[in-house]
Amino acid sequence: MKILLAITGASGVIYGERVLRALSEMDDVRTELVISNSGKELIDQELGTDRIDLESIADNTYEPNNMSAPPASGSSLYDAVVVVPCSMSTLSKISTGIADNLITRSASVALKESKKLIIVPRETPLSSISLKCMHDLSLAGAVILPASPGFYSGNNSLEDLVNFIAGKILDNLNLENQVYNRWE
Repeated sequence: MKILLAITGASGVIYGERVLRALSEMDDVRTELVISNSGKELIDQELGTDRIDLESIADNTYEPNNMSAPPASGSSLYDAVVVVPCSMSTLSKISTGIADNLITRSASVALKESKKLIIVPRETPLSSISLKCMHDLSLAGAVILPASPGFYSGNNSLEDLVNFIAGKILDNLNLENQVYNRWE
């Protein structure tokens, strides 16, 4: 399976990091990474690490302005595109067909090729405009997976809450995982 993971400038890059680490541990999963310019700024601020550390985990990385990179073409045969976290700006662009960078273009390609597109918005509260964009994306076939962790497992450390969302993303990719505690 070949997955493009995109990290945008929404708070919550820890979700993208956790998904990337989980995918890198799986056999037969190739993970490629693109980080928006705003996402690059947040990585150091929120994770206390350099983006190079994240890029070293992925099988391949691309610059967000590289519109000739493989993910920009439907002939590259990605199985899925995951945008985590997804800023409202990126979500809105994807929902209206604006493909002005590699992240929005890759998402557009996923939709047109009927591939899995998972969008993880990390924003609250939501305006009616954002909700409409999410609705439109859902109608187009995208999975909208808000970063809203469940608390039913009883283990509610920050790591547990991040793992809950990461596990849900992996579930939606149909990848068997034990990243989070499931409901029993």
